[in-house]
Amino acid sequence: MHETIPSFPRRKFLQFSLVCAGVGLVAPALARGADELRADRLLKLYNTHTGESLQTTYWSDGVYINSSLEEVYRILRDHRTDQVARIDTDLLDLLHKLAYTLSSTQAFHIISGYRSPYTNARLAAESNGVARHSLHLDGRAIDIRLPQRDLPILHAAALKLKSGGVGYYPKSDFVHLDTGRVRSWGS
Repeated sequence: MHETIPSFPRRKFLQFSLVCAGVGLVAPALARGADELRADRLLKLYNTHTGESLQTTYWSDGVYINSSLEEVYRILRDHRTDQVARIDTDLLDLLHKLAYTLSSTQAFHIISGYRSPYTNARLAAESNGVARHSLHLDGRAIDIRLPQRDLPILHAAALKLKSGGVGYYPKSDFVHLDTGRVRSWGS
């Protein structure tokens, strides 16, 4: 007795084949994405005002490491008032992505991290370039430079990430990053 094999119409067979091929193309990308999610996230920071340095893995195995975050909060404190505040983890992830994009193993030089209301008000009174409601007040902004990279290269890489605000301050030799809406300023 002969068993009959069900036949697929040509169109169904082609659709099925395309789905299988698509899964074959997407699977490696999904695997890479999963590996990236598990990868450790490292930050290297140098506070230009206090002379403090930090190298820490702040995220590993899918979770943020509280003790490392506390160290990051400390180095990014308002150096004028010595106030420490929580820093947005999206900002830390942005720094990590920026270092990765630039293939940098050097420490970011921190010009300004968290700013207390007192410090921000004082700076805003002295300069038109300081926002009265700055994201620095919320731990969502940072001003940086990367010594082994020219400032225009750092600026262009930050813009390419499209992950928040990017300000360019060549006269003061820093780039501003924040986790607000995507926008840019400076020439």
